[in-house]
Amino acid sequence: MATNNASTAEIMDRGISCLIEQLGMIETERFISVLLREKSDYTRWRKLYFKDVSSDEFHTASVEYGKVNPL
Repeated sequence: MATNNASTAEIMDRGISCLIEQLGMIETERFISVLLREKSDYTRWRKLYFKDVSSDEFHTASVEYGKVNPL
């Protein structure tokens, strides 16, 4: 599936499918509920989540993930 110029609906569909695959239906619903309920700053949260990861470590992990999960 091409990812360029995907519509919002296509992106949402793929995202929900990934969440269900990884979390299951109930945990996906809980995750979405928390996102909607909490007033959080996603960018800040991600910076905190990766604060101890160097750009080299992130790159290496990304490359490895791409090898295991090719498009």
